[in-house]
Amino acid sequence: MSTTKYIFVTGGVTSSLGKGIISASLAKLLQARGYSVTIQKLDPYINVDPGTLNPYEHGECFVTDDGAETDLDLGHYERFLNVPTSQANNVTTGKIYQTVINKEREGAFLGKTVQVIPHITDEIKRRVKLLGSTGKFEIVITEIGGTVGDIESLPYIEAVRQLKWELGSNCAVVHLTLVPYLAATGELKTKPTQHSVKTMLEYGVQPDVLICRTEKHITKELRKKIALFCNVTDNAVMESIDVETIYDVPLMMMKEQLDKVMLAKLHLPLRQEPDMEQWKSFLGKLKNPVSEVKIGLVGKYIELKDAYKSIAESFIHAGVANECRVDLKWIHSEKIMKENVQEVLHGLKGIVVAPGFGDRGIEGKIEAVRYAREKKIPFLGICLGMQCAVVEFARNVAGMKNAHSTEMNPSTPYPVIDIMDQQKKVTTKGGTMRLGSYPCTIKKDTRAWQVYGRLKTNERHRHRYELNNRYVKELRKSGMIASGINPDSGLAEIIELEDHPWFLGVQFHPEYKSTVANPHPLFVSFVKAALNH
Repeated sequence: MSTTKYIFVTGGVTSSLGKGIISASLAKLLQARGYSVTIQKLDPYINVDPGTLNPYEHGECFVTDDGAETDLDLGHYERFLNVPTSQANNVTTGKIYQTVINKEREGAFLGKTVQVIPHITDEIKRRVKLLGSTGKFEIVITEIGGTVGDIESLPYIEAVRQLKWELGSNCAVVHLTLVPYLAATGELKTKPTQHSVKTMLEYGVQPDVLICRTEKHITKELRKKIALFCNVTDNAVMESIDVETIYDVPLMMMKEQLDKVMLAKLHLPLRQEPDMEQWKSFLGKLKNPVSEVKIGLVGKYIELKDAYKSIAESFIHAGVANECRVDLKWIHSEKIMKENVQEVLHGLKGIVVAPGFGDRGIEGKIEAVRYAREKKIPFLGICLGMQCAVVEFARNVAGMKNAHSTEMNPSTPYPVIDIMDQQKKVTTKGGTMRLGSYPCTIKKDTRAWQVYGRLKTNERHRHRYELNNRYVKELRKSGMIASGINPDSGLAEIIELEDHPWFLGVQFHPEYKSTVANPHPLFVSFVKAALNH
């Protein structure tokens, strides 16, 4: 294979401009032209990974097949490209410094002063090139978190400067920036973009392409002005205007010819016209649904939609597969009580109880499960949501008064959910849960078997607590079946109810594997059941 090409995506002026979506869109276009592409994220925070971060701090923690706890942008990468990511696709400052300090302790730098340059920047460059060295990818896109000018990002920008010098035409930089609109004067202002690029130039990095986030169309004259002040060609100034859905962005970037300009900068042939027919078909169905269904998402981080990003996107994929729009109602579990559950959940055609940790809002989740079970409303419980379903059933059907999870009540008389044996001696928090992809054997003639259409599957996990095997037979007598089992550990992966039209709880996280090209069967089947309810 020829030399791997590297594209860096940086951001300026402000955070949250959508570097992850731009990176994923560019990768999708290059993939559609026949190139093998992957994306990685460099995060400037000192946490080793986002696994110990509160969702309020950083949104959802995404998990890869090989058990990496990563930034939520990796979810966008997988959903757009339909290609799994791995440990190597997310690097933090914490990982970089941890590696360098461990090497120093082992004596790798004996006699030398360990410094940011060259030791930290060398480690950043090694990590950047890691995916390229596998021989699997022709193009590696690297998104750099944060905003240019942040003190945390400086070592990464310096590493990009060095790589641009070392790699020459095998490397290019895309800079995403903001062109704000001032309503008082009725003008788009280019000065913030000019200053952002000037900051990049002070660090020794000249962007090759500028993508301008804006709420109003950028005129030809403004593009010329930005190009002149920022040392780029006119065709390298591109507009990224606000759109209806993130899935519009690849087609918008294709219209701006981002893929063509990038391939020219990297001295690569166009190969073929991008095949985006499947993507366009998906968008057509997304924007022109035949029907609508109202589904409630019950969780405790409802104020921050990014905490459940993959679940929300999975419902978009499943809605398209069913040619309907899923109207997702975000319901705070702390606001659900026995007295008001009917009022809060009335009118829903399906109920999902979301994953999470800790006992805040737990009784509201259990109450939502009871309502779905008794009213025969299609129900999906994910991770803690599945555990809540077990607790509710044990208490209210199987006669186990005060049954609970030992996470919430260590002295419960019926610990139907208990910490896994392998987790009992674990004292450190970071990266020590049951993480990554594990096999699941599905019992024939069950709802789970109908959903998957096969007897074996692999799903991604992120948890410490499990359905306690001591109670599986007792629950079975009352009508709760463990229909999916891990063949190695014997742990229950899927539970379902016999006398319910659609009631499933899963210990794993199916939302991590749903993509535009392959909507997850659990979400597709659940939405179909909600439509039929």
